[in-house]
Amino acid sequence: MPTLLALDASSTACSCALIRNRQIVQRFEIAPREHTRLLLPMIDEVLAEAGVTLTQLDAVAYGHGPGSFTGLRIAAGIAQGLAYGADLPLIGVSTLEALALAAHRKWHARHVIAALDARMDEIYVGAYHCHDGALTVALDPRVVPPSRLRLPATDRDIEWLGIGSGWQLLSNIPVDVQAALPQTLPDELPAAEDLVRLAATSWERGARGSAPHEVIPVYLRDEVAWRKA
Repeated sequence: MPTLLALDASSTACSCALIRNRQIVQRFEIAPREHTRLLLPMIDEVLAEAGVTLTQLDAVAYGHGPGSFTGLRIAAGIAQGLAYGADLPLIGVSTLEALALAAHRKWHARHVIAALDARMDEIYVGAYHCHDGALTVALDPRVVPPSRLRLPATDRDIEWLGIGSGWQLLSNIPVDVQAALPQTLPDELPAAEDLVRLAATSWERGARGSAPHEVIPVYLRDEVAWRKA
């Protein structure tokens, strides 16, 4: 089992987690616009609690997106700095997959649609089948207006659990999609605890990450999202 550090700043939450011998130490705080101030102290606290130094890590993982453009850049920048300094590979992890894993881990959901508010009247969304901690992609991550969201063509008879801030826009989503969602969890945010689990699974399957200079955030669109006050 690898020793991995994961960090995430893709939403209003800021989080950090470390896995070692299948045990997880983590910090999580909802703190809009405070990611830069909080993330480095969180990393120090998690390393100290686990009794691990940076040089004892196998890799650094981070939430590569989708999510807040600024937050993704903060997490990527800090992860790259740590990786360069300790000569470690980086593992980018999908924030939508992290949400799906959280739904599976905490609520035993088998079929999950993860959605994040992308601003500009759009959502980031992906669908996953979950079994024994493993995820299979049913709908590739994309950015769409809520009104254009469609269920995976082969899974129209499945009941899905919706998770993530994108479901705050549930009233704008087509009626047939709403009918397939008996439960939504719009207040759930991506967390490093789930990122580090996914990174560890990827590592155990043979993925060893990438060099720091090769890793970039996944925005799903090129426009910078903004909203008028």
